[in-house]
Amino acid sequence: MVSRRNIRVKVMQLLYIIETAGGEQVFENPVNELQKQLDKSRQLLVYLVYFLSELARYAETDARKRGAKNLTTEADLNVNIKLASNDWLNQILENPSYKKSLEKDKPQLLLDKVILRKLYNSLVETPEYTAYIADTARDKKKEKEIIQFIFTSVMLPDEAFITHIEELFNNWDDDADMMEQLVLNYLQKPGSCNLQEMITEEKWQFAKMLLTTLLEKKQYALELITPKLQNWDADRIAVLDMILMQMGVCEFLYFETIPPKVTINEYIDLAKDYSTPQSGHFVNGVLDSIHKELMAEGKIQKIDFKAKSH
Repeated sequence: MVSRRNIRVKVMQLLYIIETAGGEQVFENPVNELQKQLDKSRQLLVYLVYFLSELARYAETDARKRGAKNLTTEADLNVNIKLASNDWLNQILENPSYKKSLEKDKPQLLLDKVILRKLYNSLVETPEYTAYIADTARDKKKEKEIIQFIFTSVMLPDEAFITHIEELFNNWDDDADMMEQLVLNYLQKPGSCNLQEMITEEKWQFAKMLLTTLLEKKQYALELITPKLQNWDADRIAVLDMILMQMGVCEFLYFETIPPKVTINEYIDLAKDYSTPQSGHFVNGVLDSIHKELMAEGKIQKIDFKAKSH
């Protein structure tokens, strides 16, 4: 589920913590810390999927509560529960890895039922929900779209929900963008995704190697970067920019299956997304210059990269 971009972001974030804390001694074992961070991300993903599923199922809870009133109205007795039996929702609920996550991570213990009901009430007021329940057919596309709508347009924009997530998971600020992508990817084929293995063994090896290479080769990377800074004062350059350039240099030199163009484009995008407005242009210029120099010196050797996933 996790992409190489996601991995680069997690490694970048950990390197930033190390750098701003004064060195890698802040963690006894940086690789173990990276594993912990990825596991926290997995737990966050599980909770978001669980909350989404509970929100979709709340139609049945609402129907039961309203039907149990002493004085019921016609509306109380005719709550539409189509959403609770949504085909896409059923794929989530029947997914073996989802069931295992409920046992292992116990997201149900974290559920805020007040916020859940609040979001359900917001959902039923939307025109998208009204149109969904008005259609008696079970169109696969619309079944998926309403679940996606709940996540992107009901859950994520709600301040109370985000505050709730931040209180439970201190990694939300770092992981928010990745989580939105991962949940939407999961919703494409919920039955085929394993919530217990958010990262494949191949990508975990990439993550470990990227982190350890950066820590081991940091000084050499800086020796290549510093002459390219020209009139820039290295001490005044954004910390993230320096980290991203070091990561790029290490990919040039030590990751023989990743094309330099892919590396440069990846770190330009990360600089734009996570650093300053000028960072993309700056990182591009420095990495491009170093790449050309290393190629001229015959120090970059790439093999079989076309057959690999980048």
